[in-house]
Amino acid sequence: MERIVYDRMADLDSQHWWYRARREILASVIARHIALPAQAQLLEIGCGTGHNLAMLSRFGRVDAIEIDDAARAIAANRLGRDVGSAPLPGLTGVAPHHYDLIALLDVLEHIEDDRAALRSIAGRLRPGGRILLTVPAFPWMWSAHDVVNHHHRRYTKASLSGAISDAGLKLEMLSWFNSILFPLAATARLAGRLMGKQDSDDALPPSLVNSTFEWLFALERYAVGRVPMPPGVSLVAIVSA
Repeated sequence: MERIVYDRMADLDSQHWWYRARREILASVIARHIALPAQAQLLEIGCGTGHNLAMLSRFGRVDAIEIDDAARAIAANRLGRDVGSAPLPGLTGVAPHHYDLIALLDVLEHIEDDRAALRSIAGRLRPGGRILLTVPAFPWMWSAHDVVNHHHRRYTKASLSGAISDAGLKLEMLSWFNSILFPLAATARLAGRLMGKQDSDDALPPSLVNSTFEWLFALERYAVGRVPMPPGVSLVAIVSA
C-alpha cells in the first residue's frame, strides 16, 4: 500500500465507522463459528497499525506480522511486543503447525499469488485450526481506492471459493458483509470512477454520519454467518486445512 494509506489508517482506525463496526462483526463471527481452545494461539498477518489486535486478544495470545516499517512500529506499541515482518507467501521464520486461528483481514487481495499464500498460511495452522479471511467484493466496484491500496483483484464468491479450493483448503463459511451500506458504497465508487477520482474514499465523515454508519454497519454482527446476507462491499470466510 502507499504511504498515505498507512498514515490514514493510523489516524482513523480508532474512530472511523468502518474499522470500528468491522471489529464488532468479526468478533461475533469468531465467537459464534470458531471453537478455540483455552490459551489459543492466534496470528494476524498484515496487521497494519494493529487496530484489530485488541479485539483478537479477547480470544487468546496474539502474534502479528506487518511488512511496512512505520505501521509495524505502531502495531508493536499496541501489542506490547515485537511484530514480525515475514512477507507472504514465504512467511519465513513463522513456526509451522503453531496457530489455532490465523486472521488475514483485507490482505489476500494484495498478494499476487493468492493460492500460494493460502497454502503457506495453512501450513502454520495446528490440526483443527482455522483461517479467518476478509476480502473486498465485486470486480466491477474497482476504483481509485483499489489502486491506492495496491490491490491485485476484488473477489466474487466464486473466485474466492476457487482460490481456497485450488490451495487444497476447505471452505467452512462464506458470506457477504457490509451489506446494509452497499448501495451507498457502490454508488459512491461508480460515481468516483466516472468523475476520474484519483484518491481513496476513507476520510473520516462528519461525526453524525460517522456514528450513524457505524451503528448501521455494526447491526450486521447479529446476522453474518447466521442468515444469508445480501450482496455487500466485502466477503468474510472461515477456512480449514
